[in-house]
Amino acid sequence: MANQQWDGPALQVEGLSFQYRSRPEPALVDVSFALEAGELLLVAGTSGCGKTTLIRCINGLIPRSYKGELSGRIYVQGQDVSSLPLARISQMIGTVLQDPERQILGAHVFTEVAFGLENLGLPRDEVRQRVEGTLDYLGIGHLRDRETFNLSGGEKQKIALAGVLAMRPGILLLDEPLASLDPASAQEALALFRRLADEGVSILLVEHRVEDALSIQPDRVLFMQEGTVSYDGPPDGMMDVVDYRQVKLPAPIVIRRAAADPPLTFEPAIKPDGRETLVSFENVTFSYERDGPEVIHDVSLTVRRGDIVAVLGPNGAGKTTLVKHAIGLLKPRRGRVMVEGRDTREMSVAQIARTLGYVFQSPSHMLFAPTVREELAFGPKNLGHDESAIITGVARAVEIVNLGGLEDYPPLALSFGQQKRVSIAAILAMKSKILVMDEPTAGQDYWNYMAFMNAILQMEGFEAIFFITHDLDLAISYANRVVLMYEGRVVGDGPPQEVLLDPELVRRCRLVPTSLLAANLEYLPRTGRFMSAEALAHVGQ
Repeated sequence: MANQQWDGPALQVEGLSFQYRSRPEPALVDVSFALEAGELLLVAGTSGCGKTTLIRCINGLIPRSYKGELSGRIYVQGQDVSSLPLARISQMIGTVLQDPERQILGAHVFTEVAFGLENLGLPRDEVRQRVEGTLDYLGIGHLRDRETFNLSGGEKQKIALAGVLAMRPGILLLDEPLASLDPASAQEALALFRRLADEGVSILLVEHRVEDALSIQPDRVLFMQEGTVSYDGPPDGMMDVVDYRQVKLPAPIVIRRAAADPPLTFEPAIKPDGRETLVSFENVTFSYERDGPEVIHDVSLTVRRGDIVAVLGPNGAGKTTLVKHAIGLLKPRRGRVMVEGRDTREMSVAQIARTLGYVFQSPSHMLFAPTVREELAFGPKNLGHDESAIITGVARAVEIVNLGGLEDYPPLALSFGQQKRVSIAAILAMKSKILVMDEPTAGQDYWNYMAFMNAILQMEGFEAIFFITHDLDLAISYANRVVLMYEGRVVGDGPPQEVLLDPELVRRCRLVPTSLLAANLEYLPRTGRFMSAEALAHVGQ
């Protein structure tokens, strides 16, 4: 009852500092701010700047689950969280993690969403009503009886959010909630967050997709750098304060500001020749259960030397399922997949890995070694590379994905964005002919994803790159070919400037036109192709 009468800030952070035991430098340094009731606060910053650590401090996981040196105070509804049991904090504060794989425990959707409510000891009828109501509120009632294991990454993210919202917390901490969502689902999620804030929920939204988050007019923006708060104020004020190379700002602002800087020019090492076939899908059809629904329907697709392919489409369209066929983790029910002329049914996953290196959507599916260096060396050793080549390859991979200084750290002690870069580096070190990446920019700040994409495209050795993404601007900036998938079928395939010209097709595939797409359409008569905002800034100069 006392909490309901509290008329101060919903959350007060005072002089917060923290240093992990496993890290030599502090993750947070003297962070202070307040979050009012019903306020939506956007927290932005580069990967590893302390955003996720801040969330762990607020929800009590630090110091209970993550150990280190902690100082400062955090008050929720006027109560010091250090004096509250974790069960009590979880009723007041709901958290949606960056990686839904680490949050989902139940085998089926209904039991997963009901898990927290049952732990509160609520009556069965109330649990059922809350679960049904939350699933309907989020528009995912059709997933009620599905197995969580077979959901797409975006669907898992929605289920994780449902489990938190069913608890009806007063404060919601969202750690990169858009990372696994297709653009239309991301817009729907953002509209939901705005609605929740307008209904009185206090929301702290950590997000790299800043341009998307700005569309719902957050009340304030907190920008973090190296564990400190460098900007705390209205969204408009951030535009001229923040480095456009660190945060993804609207394209017109980037074009204006980048025009004053030297152009970043490079030629991709991959040269399209349009001739040699590397991978081919021939009338591939697949379902996860023998009598279950088909996830992929009669897909035929060819990847040739020189292709930089972006695969786009809504959550559950079959994108990851398709790629898992290429690397041999799945075998078609009908049709066949050929890798360099050989049927994947006749090849082991290890044999295929010499041709296709696959970066999983969730780094937790890949990382296991005690140090980053050992993680990166594992694949090349298994492929029989000699020791000197392994050392050189690991060093080059570390440089490309900006992991210098972290070689001796445990991968799983790093931030999600850093873990993602470790998983990419592990495949780079293997020197496979084709680099296959599932959501490579999930959890990445703008600077890091631009830097490693630029570096990857300039690497000698790759004959093709194939990446799944929900980031339309990533496809616009880097792909020379776009494949659109919808309900298990390929519905568009060709150069970005051709495929993305069809507004009806774009809408059907749940893609949301961006300011960069609009800018490219304006410049297209002069450029003849799509380009990054930084490149557009120098067109005609």
